[in-house]
Amino acid sequence: MITKYIKKILLAGMMAFSIAACTDDLDQVPPYEVTSATVYNDFNNYKQVLAKMYAGYAVTGQQGPAGNPDILGGDEGFSSYLRQYWQLQELTTDEAVIGWGDAGLPNLHAMNWTPNNQFVTAMFSRIYYQVSLTNEFIRELSDDRLNDRGITGTNQETANTYRAEARFLRALSYWHALDLYGGGVPFVTDTNSVGAFFPEPVTRERLFSYVEKELLEIENALAPAGTNEYGRADQAAAWTLLSKLYLNAEVYTGQPKYAEAATYAKKVIDSGQFSLEPRYGNLFRADNHKSPEIIFPIAFDGTRTQTFGGMTYLTHAPVGPTMEKDTFGIEGGWAGLRTTAAIVNLFPGNGQDKRAMFHTRGHSLEINQIGEFTEGYPITKYRNVTSTGQKGSHSTGAFPDTDFPMFRLGDVYLMYAEAVLRGGGGSAAEALDLVNQLRRRAYGGTSGNITQGQLTLDFIIDERARELSWEAHRRTDLIRFGRFTGANYLWPWKGGVPGGRAVEDFRVLFPLPTDDVIANPNLVQNPNYR
Repeated sequence: MITKYIKKILLAGMMAFSIAACTDDLDQVPPYEVTSATVYNDFNNYKQVLAKMYAGYAVTGQQGPAGNPDILGGDEGFSSYLRQYWQLQELTTDEAVIGWGDAGLPNLHAMNWTPNNQFVTAMFSRIYYQVSLTNEFIRELSDDRLNDRGITGTNQETANTYRAEARFLRALSYWHALDLYGGGVPFVTDTNSVGAFFPEPVTRERLFSYVEKELLEIENALAPAGTNEYGRADQAAAWTLLSKLYLNAEVYTGQPKYAEAATYAKKVIDSGQFSLEPRYGNLFRADNHKSPEIIFPIAFDGTRTQTFGGMTYLTHAPVGPTMEKDTFGIEGGWAGLRTTAAIVNLFPGNGQDKRAMFHTRGHSLEINQIGEFTEGYPITKYRNVTSTGQKGSHSTGAFPDTDFPMFRLGDVYLMYAEAVLRGGGGSAAEALDLVNQLRRRAYGGTSGNITQGQLTLDFIIDERARELSWEAHRRTDLIRFGRFTGANYLWPWKGGVPGGRAVEDFRVLFPLPTDDVIANPNLVQNPNYR
């Protein structure tokens, strides 16, 4: 784990660009205690600085769970990268509602968010905080600077691997910017000079090409699939992200790339380094770091990565008074998150599909008031207990050991099948087999198997909800299938009304934060936002 010392010094020398630091409530104030030259002169510091970049998706500051934040202003737990990403991907869809009335939160259900929404703004700031960290690290680990410091041989080779991992993390965050905010976001890389300036915006097509180029360039510099330390990116992580990028290329650029999506999904599958977790529920337990299915996690540890966002949020927010907190390995629930009837009704009512993880006792299926926790079923997916029933490492269970499966093999199987169905080549027979492997796990046998004729795109979008619910995929999936904004698919509380309603098509993108647009004269707000 990163030492507090390294956490404090690694931000020294960061770029002073104004992207995420242009709002009063989310200004970044790095502690300039030691210069970057001091940090990077010692090769022994490099891995610890790299660890901070990985930790940026999980924790929110320098000490945890709160008190010395990376980004100032507001509730520190609200600023968590994973928490905000999850909320924008889930609370805007049929997969999740939340009963709390924090300013801006009900607007995610209502799909009437504005450029001043604190959650939309927090996600934008987290993305660019990560970009700033990775840019500085990549710059400092350039060949020229390594040579100037006399870092050669094995250490130089290791540094090159670290640099490739940082480029992967930067590509991941820029993919989130591409997917959530579209074109016109600020664009800064390690090639920009250090100092204050107004970043230029980038078109969606150019950002797509940049992320693609970065991932292709680092493919052979990353550790071979399945060989890196747990929690660190390897080739399979890059291939998975490429598959996701290509699967959504038609949304991002207007040009389909389904053949490429199938190709890179197949690379992961054929690597032989990953296999399905035999028991579905173990993917979401406190010892899921042992799972052979997880390709790239956001790692958590109850004693060393403490935050009120991330998995603390996802293990606590769905638990309420009618639920046994001990079975979740936590000290108490927050009574907030549930799902809608649209998701519950995707599962057969006989309980055969073990992915139907709903708490029903004391709860109604239908939601008449979002603020009433007992209306709607909580999904009981994430728990701070191990596969053998032991509570996580934290003494009270306040902070979980459960990791978030950002990329896993089950998703790759479904991406391959979808790409094949969309005309991306590949094998229809293999696509069917991969889907049925997931269903045999879910049903404990062949009773849930489907036939080739049943494997359609309509089936795939529903199967993705059954397999991947609450794993931060749903918004992107609904947009790709043309079901996010219009009247062709309505769910409870879509658009803020009980029966659901169509919303404006421009809602497929979130707005740029108002303060960022004001502070940077180069930025232009996304269409139809004021």
